[in-house]
Amino acid sequence: MRLFPLPAMLLPTLLAAQTRAPLDRAAATITPQDVMRRVAIIADDSMMGRDNPSRGLELTAEYVVSELRRGGLRPAGGNGGYIQRFGLTRWIIDTSQSFVELAAAHTRSVVRVGVDARYVDGRIPDGPVGGRVILITGRPNLGEDVRDRIVLLLLDYSKPLPASLNQEVLRLAAAGPKAVLVLSNRDSATFAERLRASALPRLRRDSAQHAAAPIIEIPERTLAPLLTGLGLSPDRLRRPAVGERRMVEGLTAELRLTSKVLSHAELPNVVGILDGTDPAVRHEYVVYSAHIDHIGLSPGQPDSINNGADDNASGVAGLLELAEAFSQPGVRLRRSILFLAPSAEEPGLLGSAHFTEHPPVPIDSMVADINMDLIGRNWPDSVIAVGLEQSDLGETLQRVVNAHPELRMTPIPDRWPEERIFYRSDHYNFARKGVPILFFTSGTHPDYHRPTDQPERIDGEKESRLVRLLFYLGATVANQARRPRWTAESYRQIVERK
Repeated sequence: MRLFPLPAMLLPTLLAAQTRAPLDRAAATITPQDVMRRVAIIADDSMMGRDNPSRGLELTAEYVVSELRRGGLRPAGGNGGYIQRFGLTRWIIDTSQSFVELAAAHTRSVVRVGVDARYVDGRIPDGPVGGRVILITGRPNLGEDVRDRIVLLLLDYSKPLPASLNQEVLRLAAAGPKAVLVLSNRDSATFAERLRASALPRLRRDSAQHAAAPIIEIPERTLAPLLTGLGLSPDRLRRPAVGERRMVEGLTAELRLTSKVLSHAELPNVVGILDGTDPAVRHEYVVYSAHIDHIGLSPGQPDSINNGADDNASGVAGLLELAEAFSQPGVRLRRSILFLAPSAEEPGLLGSAHFTEHPPVPIDSMVADINMDLIGRNWPDSVIAVGLEQSDLGETLQRVVNAHPELRMTPIPDRWPEERIFYRSDHYNFARKGVPILFFTSGTHPDYHRPTDQPERIDGEKESRLVRLLFYLGATVANQARRPRWTAESYRQIVERK
């Protein structure tokens, strides 16, 4: 038989097909059965809800390590292993030694933190801090006038507040004041519930450098005599549509905060790397992340174990399926892939915060973070993708979706912006460090943070299709010529204003 040379125009198509074949075979290893098997292991009763810290959390970390080792991933946790340890201290406010004192002329008001007022956030000063008071009403916009002052921030909780308010207050606290005192008009029942919640033990990372000033919420009724003596009426001050800011002549404030340590533990992040093949970009990394911890036990219920099948055994199962798929023979990626399974996500993204502050590779070498949290429930053919508009990763994702209609998976924008989920999972710590992100979640449900979040409720078929889509997404980002780029406005809002 005579052989004819192939037309030149067909060569790129054949080469692309040859490149796709190993990827397609690798993607096919991501199956509903494997997803369900992994979820059942991670969310088993023996893990006791994977609290921070707990034996169940350690067992989960050991399971993830064993799977990464089985796939031949390079350890990247430190000291030649897959585990990156970070210290975590459990503590409470010592209410017997914590108070705010405001004084003007012959009037003095003392508010006990933890009894009359609530600690919200911020550093615990080594000693008392005090000084002159600047009053801010309306939105807590930044300004040099707050530096080295005590901010008295007047908010109106009787009206709907913008979803970004919490972040605005945190940025204000980080702008150089000695303290931020939030004067609150919440109703008594709501404030009492928040006060009770603020008394629960908290967790802090031992390595964290908390630069933000302490934030204390004070019911305005406790300061009524002092404010009246100064001619300040909170109701009147709230009326103008445009807020004001001014020094309050004759008013000074002093804050004392003391914490009480309850316990200390060393928690695990699990980190493994599959090295890329292109010497020019193999030192750049596409990151996949999914947190391994959950909320532990809820005593007093017939079933007290919060198994966390969807939150976040589903995400960790996806992470391990991806690691297995990318380690298949013939899969060659230009960039490297880094797999991160952090702990202490539930109490405030603490594991990923430690990782991004102490990364095993330079943070600016991470070209994208693809984060998975609660991906096994709800709609069978769609998933929320947070960050679509923040960088050109959204365009890349759409191209991947278009190339794989067989996966029947449609990414949709955040359906609940009021829930502020952008700030509530580990991708946020990557974003604030300048790494473009996409966060995939199917959202919450009635079983969220309850013992009823059980493995049998996971839709393994839906999750396997989604994880295959994320496999193709990561492969595309790892092989494309240009690394993902932020939009200018998102970079200003998220990275520069962190």
